[in-house]
Amino acid sequence: MRLNEFFETIGLVSHKASYTDISLSALGGVVGILGIFLVSEALFGHDVAVMIVPSMGASAVLLFAAPHAPFSQPWNVVAGHLLSAVIGVACWRWIPHLAVAASVGVGLAIGAMYLARCLHPPGGATALAAVIGSAQLHALGFGYVLQPILFNVAVITLIAVMFNGLFNWRRYPAPLPVKAGAAAAEADEYAPISHEDFVYALSQIDTIVDASEDDLLQIYRLATKRHRETDHRAADAQADQESQGK
Repeated sequence: MRLNEFFETIGLVSHKASYTDISLSALGGVVGILGIFLVSEALFGHDVAVMIVPSMGASAVLLFAAPHAPFSQPWNVVAGHLLSAVIGVACWRWIPHLAVAASVGVGLAIGAMYLARCLHPPGGATALAAVIGSAQLHALGFGYVLQPILFNVAVITLIAVMFNGLFNWRRYPAPLPVKAGAAAAEADEYAPISHEDFVYALSQIDTIVDASEDDLLQIYRLATKRHRETDHRAADAQADQESQGK
């Protein structure tokens, strides 16, 4: 196996994000988590503010580094965390063995998120925290679902909407229309492919595709554009050779 094939096998992809996008993703993470702390402290005091759920850090990665991904959308974030929190608390209360409660909690959370179409990977950590968390957290019971979970989720999602909305290529939620400036840059011709084509193709893949339809269309457009440009260059080169041969 060649070195580049090994890198691809372990998931080290060759494409890179721009330094601008990397910087914005990092800054968004800072703003999102800091926002939860500041709003919590302002409304509830310092003792409650420090109860931020660690899984919000994982949500921040998705909301600010991958805002167009299906896992990052508001329904996934809100419903995924809330469902997982309810399941986690229930497992802690009704399954006496800690390891079994933690394992069942995460497994049930995954299944419930799938069924509710709100798969959000950090939800697994939310369920796990409900089982193995501190005595202070356990004392909340099902109140854990509302504060800190619902409050944390509402604040970071609102911040993600406002922060990503400042940049026309980072729309959030993903289905929002592309702003005029970005749309003008995308004015090239699209290859003939429809929404129905994508729905059918995705239904044939027995797994979650972590990209929005708009992003898939963009990838397809760029790929076909490159293909057309390559064909045009090859045709021009052949025409030059033929003209020189005459």
